[in-house]
Amino acid sequence: SLLEYLLAKYGKGKFVPTEEGWVDNLYYNHYSEGTLQPLLVMGYIFTLIPQRSPLIIRPIAHAICKNVLNMLVEPQVKTNAEMIEQHLAKSPSGWFAGGPEPTSADFLMSFACETLIARGGGAAGPKTKAFVELAHGRDAFKRALEKGGEYAYA
Repeated sequence: SLLEYLLAKYGKGKFVPTEEGWVDNLYYNHYSEGTLQPLLVMGYIFTLIPQRSPLIIRPIAHAICKNVLNMLVEPQVKTNAEMIEQHLAKSPSGWFAGGPEPTSADFLMSFACETLIARGGGAAGPKTKAFVELAHGRDAFKRALEKGGEYAYA
């Protein structure tokens, strides 16, 4: 992934997973972008379609999208959120690769976990919320907010 390249080239040896955490780091790097984020975007799109549809077809669009969300998207979001929660429950540090510092997996998973929390519905569990708080508590995150300004999920 692009993030792995950037960390290898400019990371100065930081954010490297431990040997034990290497496989989890690899998995969650690709899981975030290939599974979880597309699922969350799909949910967002099926929420927007009825709102952006012409008034005359809005009731039909709402009914169709509600069924798609209830039958396809939400069960998958719940399953994925439970898997994330179970994984983080096993992490001694609260980071996805389990090491003492965040890795690329944590940077990639942070936005997806923030989205799980922000969308409501109880999908995000306490370990997921603790992970986001851990990420938001980093000095680097706070400096980024100072430089970049307001952030909707902070």
